[in-house]
Amino acid sequence: MKIHALIVAAGKGIRAGGGLPKQYRVVAGAPLLRHAVLGLIGHPGITGATVIINPGDRAMYDDAVGDLALSPPVAGGATRQLSALAGLESLAGDPPDIVLVHDAARAFVPAPVIDALLAALADAGNDGACPALPVTDSLRRGTGHFDGAVDRDGLWRVQTPQAFRYPALLAAHRAAAPGATDEAAIAMASGMKIAITPGNERAFKVTEPQDFAKAEAMTLYSSRAASGFDVHRFGPGDHVWLCGVQVPHDHGLVGHSDADAGLHALTDALLGTIAAGDIGDHFPPSDNRWKGAASDQFLAHAAGLVRARGGIIDHVDVTLICERPKIGPHRAAMQARMAAILAIDISRDSVKATPTEALGFTGRQEGIAAQAMASVRLPEGVCLPEGVCLPETVDV
Repeated sequence: MKIHALIVAAGKGIRAGGGLPKQYRVVAGAPLLRHAVLGLIGHPGITGATVIINPGDRAMYDDAVGDLALSPPVAGGATRQLSALAGLESLAGDPPDIVLVHDAARAFVPAPVIDALLAALADAGNDGACPALPVTDSLRRGTGHFDGAVDRDGLWRVQTPQAFRYPALLAAHRAAAPGATDEAAIAMASGMKIAITPGNERAFKVTEPQDFAKAEAMTLYSSRAASGFDVHRFGPGDHVWLCGVQVPHDHGLVGHSDADAGLHALTDALLGTIAAGDIGDHFPPSDNRWKGAASDQFLAHAAGLVRARGGIIDHVDVTLICERPKIGPHRAAMQARMAAILAIDISRDSVKATPTEALGFTGRQEGIAAQAMASVRLPEGVCLPEGVCLPETVDV
């Protein structure tokens, strides 16, 4: 089943302040839009995603999420409703079965919210599903002074993403009168049956300047560190690959790929931070696709897996263990290359080298060894707070 996510990010976000659209402001080390996208594409049920943007924001979009596996961005319209319709129309040539429409300003949606939406659409009786939280505060009506109470029974705070069967939502959008604030309103106006599913306080909408502090406080991360180690023996050749840099030498290194011990060790370290096995699990030496392959793609793959989990790479460190070649003249190039592969600032990676005082196989100049460390931050899984979860979906 094809399940596609549309992230609406074409607004100006001027109420949030900060001098640029709120979806591009940085929270917890990354633009708000990046957090929103990662929360969706990291979900195993979602097979593709597209961001709807203001065409004038393309450079900021590329900086924020240009390295992620997304469909090309779609130009939005003058209103949220028109932007969402533009996104839906962009999928018409290869339509998904289900589409989720999400606001970029709701950047921290827990996976259980998406689980509940997809579960609700597994019921053929539901045309769509919408996460919501019950209103728990007392409500009053008035201007300047209270002049009446409002019964809060049956009232809900509506959130996104909202999920629908794609053909029905597209038809409803095409026929909709202007002025709708979300897809649930458009769907209900067309007679679609929408299930209420559990919302979550973490999925709040960043609107005012103070909401950024709230978003920072709600972004819970755990730190993880892991190590990697790799060895390759010398063989015929006139260069070696180390940390992504070709280094002249009177021998080469023997391996199924380019035998870059530094990048192999670092790849294993990053995979270890997310308990994703080792380099051989992802790029087995029995697979001829990787014969002679450049190891930068192995490291980029591991970094992509970390980011797909919503992770942030804090620091990486590689120690090369060899008598020769001399690493010092190439250290700066190695740091720059690793930073480029990982899409991190060069200040967050390190390369060192040490000999072994002529001891062991490296001391005898039979090969090169490398050890690496990586530290990352991963978002914590947060259970739905007590009193927020609904016992079951409710039709409206």
